[in-house]
Order: sequence, then structure tokens, then C-alpha cells
Amino acid sequence: MFADFFFVFFSSLTALFLLRKFAKRIGLVDKPNARKHHQGAVPLVGGISICICLAQFLYYKPEILNDSGLFVFCITTLTVVGALDDKFDVDFKLRMLLQGALSICMIYFAGLELHTLGNLIGFGDIDLGVFGYLITVIAVIGAINAFNMVDGIDGLLGGLSIVTFSSLAFILNHEGQGNLAYILMIIVIAILPYILLNLGAFGRRRKVFMGDAGSMLIGFTVIWMLLLASQNGIKSPLRPVTALWLIAIPLMDMAAIMIRRIRRGDSPFKPDREHLHHIFQRLGLNSVQTLIAICSMATAFASFGIYGEMHSLPEYIMFWLFIATFTIYLSILLNIWKVTALIKRFTDKN
Repeated sequence: MFADFFFVFFSSLTALFLLRKFAKRIGLVDKPNARKHHQGAVPLVGGISICICLAQFLYYKPEILNDSGLFVFCITTLTVVGALDDKFDVDFKLRMLLQGALSICMIYFAGLELHTLGNLIGFGDIDLGVFGYLITVIAVIGAINAFNMVDGIDGLLGGLSIVTFSSLAFILNHEGQGNLAYILMIIVIAILPYILLNLGAFGRRRKVFMGDAGSMLIGFTVIWMLLLASQNGIKSPLRPVTALWLIAIPLMDMAAIMIRRIRRGDSPFKPDREHLHHIFQRLGLNSVQTLIAICSMATAFASFGIYGEMHSLPEYIMFWLFIATFTIYLSILLNIWKVTALIKRFTDKN
């Protein structure tokens, strides 16, 4: 086990150092602009290194994950298209079309789809029947874009994905799903070198970003693993409602931002500076403080999900608590200027 972790960590780290130089040569870099306030051109290779590392590991140990070949094909395709988007700015409609196509491949070739939502309202399981295919496609596209949207400050995408993967691994290991928990920890180990470089642990000159290639890979991997854990018939080790708590921050942030944009008459995919991390920064927190605050929130939500799963908390209670939490979050976001002014007034007095 530790030999695998060591191999994956240093494979990922080595790939990052090699790829960042190549990325600078071909212009696969993120340059500062009106929305991006980092310094200098930063290589967009985090996702590529993770993809290479996972593909390499699953090539040698394909038995650890069912349909590992299809999984590698899907994440490689997303990574390539994401890298092209990072370089040439691919139209978002084409990206969503590809995401939908890969979700259909996942459904038909791996048999992964949303069959049931569980007992969300207290009157028995909600079986999706023929609508399962469509809702699965929507879920895949939603997860990919949710993790794409939270990639706004150093360490955030990596931190949130580690919270999700490690929380899911904890639950699965407790439920006797050792292989699935193991591959999740391999993914966590593959992400760690990216976080180190992204946060400047090796110096600011060696900094890298995840890029759309990485955020799409992360989002797709999250939904693949959640479906694998929650849609396995009567033996599923994870209830669907628990998945909401494991990805609470990316999911709530995406939904709230899209609702706000639609209310303004804008495209739900129009970039802006109104995400959760922007709100914390308006309140005076720096990037590191914002990262700690958001990852702490995500950990708290995931911990509640783990608690609910371990103690068999009724699904409808977990669901309505999630809806209540999202409603509060949305209300704050819709009134963010009033909220920030009120908080600043209070902090100035103290």
C-alpha cells in the first residue's frame, strides 16, 4: 500500500515539474487579466499530471477499479479537451456536448446511472425509471461544472476535492469496500503534489494551476465514484442523499451563482466575481484565510454526511437539512452587499 502511495506521489510530482516547462514552451499558461489577479504566466498542467498518474496506476492495477479502461478513456478525453480549452478557449456548448457524450458512454458501457434518489421525502424510495438516463447526464455535467466553478483561488479545487474523496473513502472503507476506498486514496495522493506547487511550497516560480483540464477530470471522477458507491442496488454502501453533503460547497455555490445570474438576465455560464471565495475576500480575508474557511466548511458538511451515513439518519431529514442550508446560503448570496456591509460595520466597531 505505502509503496503504491510513494510511487503515485512522486510520479505526480515528477510529471508536474516536467510538464510545467513544456507548457511554458507551447503557451499553455494562464495570464493575468481583469478577473485573474495572479502574477505572471502560470502553467496549466495540474490536471494533465493527475490524469497521467491515474492512467499509469490503473494500467498496472486495472483490477482495483471496475471498467478501469473506460474510466481512463473518459478522463483522458476530458483532459485533452480541457487542455485545448485552456489554450484556445473552446466554446462551452462543445464542452457540454462532450461531457454529455461521455456520460452516455458511462451509462451504457459501465452501467453507471442514477436508478434511485433514495427516500428523500419520507414516503419510500424515489425510483427514476426511464428518467434515470437523462438525470444521470445532467448530474455528470453538473458535477463537472460545479468543480470547475470553484477553481478560483490557490488550493481551493484541490482542497475541496480531497475533502470529497477522503470522506467517501472513509465511508467505503467502513462499509467493507476496500478496493474502492483504496483507489480514492490513490486519487488523493495524486492531487497532493499539485496542491504543494499551487500553494507555492516549491517557490512561486514553480507555481502551477489545475486548468479546465483538471477541473473537468476532478468533477467527472467525483460523479463516477459517487454513482459507483450509491447506485449498486440493495448493497450500495452509500445513500444518494449523503453524496449531497460530500460535495456541498461546489454544488451549492454553482446552484446559487446560476440562480443569481439568471435573475439578472445573464447567462448562467457567464464568468463573474461573486463566488463564495470572492465573498470571503470582500470581507477582508486573504487567500489563505479564505482557503482555510471554505475547506473547513466543506469538511463540516462532509462530516455531517459521514455522521448521517454511519448512524443511519433518515434520508428525508438529511435532505431537508441540506435544502435548508442551501436556502440560507442562497439568501445570503442574493443579499450579499447588505450582508457584507453589515459584517464590516460590526467588525469596525469591534
